[in-house]
Amino acid sequence: MKGRVAERWLEAAYGGAAWLRLLRPLESLYRLAVARRVAAYRSGRRRTWRAGVPVIVVGNLTLGGTGKSPMVAWLGRHLAERGWRPGIVSRGYGGSAADYPLRVTETTPVDRCGDEPRMLARQTGLPVVVDPDRPRGGKALVEAGCDILISDDGLQHLALGRDMELVIVDGRRGFGNGRCLPAGPLREPLGRLEEVDAVLVNGAPSFAMPERGWTFRLAPMQWRALQDDSRFPLLPLPFSGPVHAVAGIGNPGRFFATLAEMGIEARPHAMADHHAFTARDLAFDDGLPVVMTAKDAEKCQFLAPADSWVLEVEAQPDAGFAAWLDARLEALR
Repeated sequence: MKGRVAERWLEAAYGGAAWLRLLRPLESLYRLAVARRVAAYRSGRRRTWRAGVPVIVVGNLTLGGTGKSPMVAWLGRHLAERGWRPGIVSRGYGGSAADYPLRVTETTPVDRCGDEPRMLARQTGLPVVVDPDRPRGGKALVEAGCDILISDDGLQHLALGRDMELVIVDGRRGFGNGRCLPAGPLREPLGRLEEVDAVLVNGAPSFAMPERGWTFRLAPMQWRALQDDSRFPLLPLPFSGPVHAVAGIGNPGRFFATLAEMGIEARPHAMADHHAFTARDLAFDDGLPVVMTAKDAEKCQFLAPADSWVLEVEAQPDAGFAAWLDARLEALR
């Protein structure tokens, strides 16, 4: 699903629209396919590759934005600060490299690697590899000297063995209507939460916190000028007047709400997740500044007008989660 159709479907899935009941027969088929795939890996009919180093999977149970990428960036920095040599392996959605595995830097063309991997490379400075074959990508990182791997959005990619699973959930939207695709936003049944190691909720939860659950927040940190990469503090604002806010992410509403909380008058322009921006998307005839997310900025540097700004945010998890994670990491050494 793409564009406005995908947005409307997500709104229905999270809002509990009655018409989605018509899709429940297809949901049953989807659940059956998921169960068979899981059974194939557990029985050994499909192979799971073990990296020989610890692997931490950070993933989603739902479709739509949850704040996963900022948490992956936080985790990578946290591991490095504690003496690990982490590497990040990603599917590279939106990219189409000629050869895999592809090592990503902040100068890798985004049409080769995808927007999120390049953003992670820029924000962390860590080795980032994209490969549709995650075991192959993980092997490349191990051969490059990484002693712990982070699998970005890899919860359902069971071919890569893992030592820890972290699920990210949006606090406000939660699990929507609680149904699996296509009758709801779930990639797997809710019972999967009983198997993961930790659940990280972005913001105040609108549902009962799962066992082994912690919250985190996405905190605005600074502004970045898109044209020359110069950095500015949050206040005073480096631009004036109202702004055009564009967002091609899984949950544009969260970005717009953040701007409102900062007291910024924004004219919102929501796009589909991983939207392929064109100059026309960013051309406004009133001369107002344009603000966007770090993920969108990876695709817009050469398309946006001069007065364009990136809001850099950082995941800040509860201290309790960091302590729990450090204890688990010691057990993995």
